[in-house]
Amino acid sequence: MSFLSQALVFLAATVVAVPLFKRLGLGSVLGYLAAGMVIGPWGFRAISDVESILHFSEFGVVLFLFLIGLELQPSRLWELRKSVFGLGSLQVVGTGALLAVGGMLAGLSAPTALIAGLGLSLSSTAFALQLLAEKNELTTDYGRASFSILLFQDLAVIPLLALLPLLGTAGAPSTEPTWLSALKGAGVLIAVVLAGRYVLRPVFKVVASFHSQELFTSTALLLVMGTAALVSAVGLSMALGAFLAGVLLADSEFRHELEADIEPFKGLLLGLFFVAVGMSVNIGLVTTSPLRVVGLVLGLVALKAAVLYAIGRWAFRSNEQALSMAIVISQGGEFAFVLFRLAVGFHVMEGGLEDLMVVVVSLSMVTTPLLFAAYARWLRPRFQKKAHREFDVAPEEDHPVIIAGVGRVGQVVARLLRAKRIGFTALDISSEHIDFLNRIGSKVYYGDASRLDLLRAARADKAKAFVLAIDDVEDSVRTAETVIQHFPHLTLFARARNRQHAYRLLNLGIKHVMRETWVSSLEMAEELLQELGLTYSESHKTLERFRQHDEALLQATSPYHKDPQKLTEMAIKARAELQSLFEQDAAEQNKAG
Repeated sequence: MSFLSQALVFLAATVVAVPLFKRLGLGSVLGYLAAGMVIGPWGFRAISDVESILHFSEFGVVLFLFLIGLELQPSRLWELRKSVFGLGSLQVVGTGALLAVGGMLAGLSAPTALIAGLGLSLSSTAFALQLLAEKNELTTDYGRASFSILLFQDLAVIPLLALLPLLGTAGAPSTEPTWLSALKGAGVLIAVVLAGRYVLRPVFKVVASFHSQELFTSTALLLVMGTAALVSAVGLSMALGAFLAGVLLADSEFRHELEADIEPFKGLLLGLFFVAVGMSVNIGLVTTSPLRVVGLVLGLVALKAAVLYAIGRWAFRSNEQALSMAIVISQGGEFAFVLFRLAVGFHVMEGGLEDLMVVVVSLSMVTTPLLFAAYARWLRPRFQKKAHREFDVAPEEDHPVIIAGVGRVGQVVARLLRAKRIGFTALDISSEHIDFLNRIGSKVYYGDASRLDLLRAARADKAKAFVLAIDDVEDSVRTAETVIQHFPHLTLFARARNRQHAYRLLNLGIKHVMRETWVSSLEMAEELLQELGLTYSESHKTLERFRQHDEALLQATSPYHKDPQKLTEMAIKARAELQSLFEQDAAEQNKAG
């Protein structure tokens, strides 16, 4: 096939497979692998020269390592040092050691077992982070710990790449002494570090002075390719050199520009690499030895999950958090493909073993969304039910204010009331949140503010005002309905997450509805207008006019919030009215001037 025909096949396969797999929740990496399997020698055989494509696409891995280095600012790494190097090292060393011992017991040589074990200990950063983001659990305890472990794994790839030349040989045996090879490697790495520190920034400053996007992009690619070629010439990994170059530029003023320029090339070439890996996946192993393959996949996932669960229990003292982390990062990772491919090149691993490892890692990725779905449906509810605690709403005296929800908004209100020595009763549904606030001296009761019995226990009948600062929209509306129905004497001050939430609260008859980002947005706009030349009185008058107009529009449109067409018509009309008002103000100001 011609180059153009091959490019069309690659693009068509990825455009179909990647969106489909992302829609199924399996991630883009599996989409690329599946695309490769379909068009490769084990599928429709549209592409046959897999080795050439793999060699070319490995440059995508080089660019990927450069970008990882670029993102690893030393200051950021220092802030996360305890979780990254503590939990991360436990996971990689623990899992890698167990897998390496298992490999040696199975008959592998020590170098091969070591690389196989450490390579399989790595998880899929892209896969796990995507799953955590979709479940909105990146900010949970286990989500942050998972991120730290994944970050350490990314860092661990670098010494593993540096280890390959020491464990094997590339091509024909070298005739020069080992100490001379090591000296050359150390000299090149020192040269790269010195050049990055004293040469690269001045060079990029000169290039940037020409204001040519093409020149800057070309220089960035030259930097990555040149560094990779230099370290490769002394027998080290190209990816190691690219990573070093990225780290040296992580704190430079050109960091974001370099990321933006390199990212498209990295995306295309790394995607091509995964497609090529998919093409090289030996499907025959699955058909000829299905029990062996399935056993290895289940064994890998079970062993990694067991180690992660033990680490999680030690770190969290919680079965739910530990098991969640164990499932989310129990799969093999995309870096295993890179490591095993390079291990074959350095004669550390045989091609047949690499084929088997690629199949095992690929299938292990498929297990993660299935395991997490089963866990979320059957196991997690049991943990949460077991961890349930009884509501403890029992204030010792009557207070004029009740605050429902002590998150970002509720805490600010509570602090101001405490400063003015005004008593309040605060309720929240998050036991972890409450325990934290109580530890720092803020008395908060655990209770669902939408329940009538708990509101009575909070002495809502004796209060004067009710602050509704619950984060969840449905819980907020349900609480408002309960308060309005059973405690009509209370004045409600409600926090709305967005305009639709505000509409629902207004339609309940609540007069004091505050959109949580509304005031801060107005303050920012006022400061911006003053920066652009308006006087304080002009900007203040403009903002006040806008505020009154928008609040009137909010009240007017609330009855029609379920009619998109009517809302659009009213918004267009209101925008024209606001423009006319500003023009009138300007005309009056000019006449007065």
